[in-house]
Amino acid sequence: MRNKLICFLVGYCLLTATASSQELQARVSVVASRVNSTVDKKIFTTLQTQLNNLLNNRKWTNDAFQPNEKIECSFLLNIESIVETNVYKATLTIQAARPVFKTSYKAALVNFIDADVSFKYQEFQPVEFNESRVQGTDAAAANLPAILAYYAYMIIGLDYDSFSPKGGEAYYRKAQNIVNNAPEGRNVTGWRVFDGQRNRYWLNENLINNRYNIVHDVLYAYYRKGLDNMFESEAEARKNLLQALIQLQAFNKENANTMFLQFFLQGKAQELIGLFKKGTGEQKSQAVDILSELDVINASKYKQELR
Repeated sequence: MRNKLICFLVGYCLLTATASSQELQARVSVVASRVNSTVDKKIFTTLQTQLNNLLNNRKWTNDAFQPNEKIECSFLLNIESIVETNVYKATLTIQAARPVFKTSYKAALVNFIDADVSFKYQEFQPVEFNESRVQGTDAAAANLPAILAYYAYMIIGLDYDSFSPKGGEAYYRKAQNIVNNAPEGRNVTGWRVFDGQRNRYWLNENLINNRYNIVHDVLYAYYRKGLDNMFESEAEARKNLLQALIQLQAFNKENANTMFLQFFLQGKAQELIGLFKKGTGEQKSQAVDILSELDVINASKYKQELR
């Protein structure tokens, strides 16, 4: 009896360790309000469950994550239209955040809308991702799992970058493998250099291009040296945050109109205003000048809040 109990406890501990080792705490929502009433909406509930299982039950790295270390992220798949039988056109909103040291605040890592999502799906078909066969047996059906896997690796890469200089390199390379072997077919877009200037190809390219290594310094300076230091050394942290913006400005002058700039600043206006509001007059003035140049759409907001 005692041996059985020991075996049970060991098995339970191993099961618990495995369950806590996944990297993502993801929430996938599928919205199909625009799809006409001839389609049984239960299909999308099943798809939602399968996508949640794909992201949350898979091991994306070789590292063990404790439950409190999991990366919080959400995916909103908004189905816009039916292209043909069982083939859908959608947008995907991706958000991810990481905790700030010694605070309850979660800083955004990703806040992005991918408008190039099309996929084939029939209820209960397998929703799987295989790194060795990204295209699967049906490119249209494989496209959605490939997109989610791509963003899973990009999120993990950004998270690792925010904790150590160029720490996310291996995961950007994993995402690059998906780009290089992405599904090809009618209605499948967003993976290629010629699919536009703001797509999955360019985001990954900006983060693996050695000419752009400064972007990794920006990520590390902003999150680790900046935000994570706000509790213990606010003045020093704000200097580091300003330095990150100066580096980002220098990067933009040498490499205008990259996707990374827009991607990094998306949704950060209020956070940046809050971070610099208690800064010195000189710091606020510098921040306004830089941010008004880099984030033109929010220029008036920066000037109003930080002058």
